[in-house]
Amino acid sequence: MKNVICPGSFDPLTNGHLDIITRASQIFDKVIVAVLHNPNKKPLFSMDERVEMIRESTKHLNNVEVESYSGLLVDYARQRGACAIVRGLRAISDFEFELMHASVNRKLAPEVETVYMMTSNEFSFLSSSVVKEVAAFHGEVSCMVPSAVAEKLKEKFNS
Repeated sequence: MKNVICPGSFDPLTNGHLDIITRASQIFDKVIVAVLHNPNKKPLFSMDERVEMIRESTKHLNNVEVESYSGLLVDYARQRGACAIVRGLRAISDFEFELMHASVNRKLAPEVETVYMMTSNEFSFLSSSVVKEVAAFHGEVSCMVPSAVAEKLKEKFNS
């Protein structure tokens, strides 16, 4: 069985993230969406909220699991029996960042491959930061995020 990890902070999940998760689920036996607890970041949504929004948004994908993790990604990948880490690429700037991380991960765990998927053109402009900025100014985000996420964003910024 080919298990893969699709890691991120997902604060919040965007349609670009969902696109990568969905496409990975069509290639691999199991996709584990791993929500990172990063003590260096102050997320808008709690870990539980992020996990729940992703579960709600991926419930139609039978081979997708959602979990949280902390620590080294390669340690988590080994623990979950993953053969690869799946990451999305939007632009050259993403590639430079991802190349550095993939090189470190390969040094630490050569048995865990990194697989890149190009984000679909319609989502290439999306980032969680852009979504949060638009939502903070009460802009329409329903075309950028799954409906469960759009509702949570409205709740956050209307309270």
